[in-house]
Amino acid sequence: MHKYRLGFAVAVVVLILDQLAKWFVTHPLGLNQLGDQLVVLPIFNFTYVENNGISLNMLNASNSVGRWMLVGLTSAIAIAVAVWIGRERSRVDQAALGMVLGGALGNILDRARFGYVVDFADLHFRGIPPQLCPSYDNGLCRPFLVFNVGDAAISIAVVVLLLRAFVARKDQHEGPEPKETIEHA
Repeated sequence: MHKYRLGFAVAVVVLILDQLAKWFVTHPLGLNQLGDQLVVLPIFNFTYVENNGISLNMLNASNSVGRWMLVGLTSAIAIAVAVWIGRERSRVDQAALGMVLGGALGNILDRARFGYVVDFADLHFRGIPPQLCPSYDNGLCRPFLVFNVGDAAISIAVVVLLLRAFVARKDQHEGPEPKETIEHA
């Protein structure tokens, strides 16, 4: 079991960072009402949002039944990811899966405690034509919806896992180098 500690350690770190960041934004910074905003950089704000859904606010859980169904569904996915960590041999993949697990646990904890997930990271750019932007509002291009540390960890981890899958697939197609034998020399 000790060889799988990396994935679970990463999950714990991501969970703690996610919850600390949400606490910092909602308590010391006092952003705890919908739409509360603090400009951090010209391209980045802290904007308090309550996300009732999952994955871009889909599967919206605006009532108690939907809330607990989402908690159950995302908990089942988290358990599957934990099992995958336990079976994964690659340390890079274990770390990436740990990021997915930690992010998922942070969002599950929010949904169980509050009925929604706290999001606050608001990345935006000026000067990008609306045709090139998935979300355009008041002259600002928002390439992502408002998100949190757990969401960012999940997104980064998925990119890492996909890149590793493509690299592994390429290696399988090329195969190992032929071994030189006396007959081939």
